[in-house]
Amino acid sequence: MAPTLVVVPMSFTASNALTFPPEGLSTRWYEKMVTDPQWSTGFLNSAKVAFLTAILATVLGTLAALGTVRGRFPGRGAVNGLILSPLIVPVIIIAIGMFSVFVRWKITGSIVGLVLAHTALAVPFVVVNVATSLRSMDRNLEQAAQSLGAGPVRTFRRITLPLILPGVLAGGLFAFITSWDEVVVSIFLTSARFRTLPVEMWEQVRQVVDPTVAAVSTTLLAVTTTLLLLAFVVRRQAPAR
Repeated sequence: MAPTLVVVPMSFTASNALTFPPEGLSTRWYEKMVTDPQWSTGFLNSAKVAFLTAILATVLGTLAALGTVRGRFPGRGAVNGLILSPLIVPVIIIAIGMFSVFVRWKITGSIVGLVLAHTALAVPFVVVNVATSLRSMDRNLEQAAQSLGAGPVRTFRRITLPLILPGVLAGGLFAFITSWDEVVVSIFLTSARFRTLPVEMWEQVRQVVDPTVAAVSTTLLAVTTTLLLLAFVVRRQAPAR
């Protein structure tokens, strides 16, 4: 954790080089991050991809959680294992596999390809959170609604969804975070015309390192930490059985 936190004061250095402790204090590197088209475009691309990924992963992950928790079908365990496999399989292997497939589909270097790839990585986090909420909720409430004449759709909309909503929202936040700071898969699937912020950082570090990289790193860290804290707060709102 300490090496990560060292980046924060380095981002406020007045020097033209990365130094610790910083030589004077300045916010000019943050100003450069905002005004430089490369960084600002990368930031917008990351936000756009993460937002779309969060929406798609939340919908698919919620449906998958409902299917694996409530469904009764042969091979349910295998399906669940396949859905959660991105949590176990090394990301570099996933990236190579996705690249070979997406090249055939001609969607590399596009926002569509990146959103699909990030969604595959993010869905497991949604499934875990929603499945936990489903297992902890009181199913007697659903049965009571059905006994009063509510159909499956209305029962889900009026009873189930409100009860599992903290898990759904927490999963969506984790999905956003997963996409927001993802770099390995993004390196394989982005192009010079469309880069996310982590990929832009990677390219800049390979060429020249100035304190702007520290400012961007601090921004990424701040957004990720804030969303993680928010996800844990939301998750704690889940009703106990």
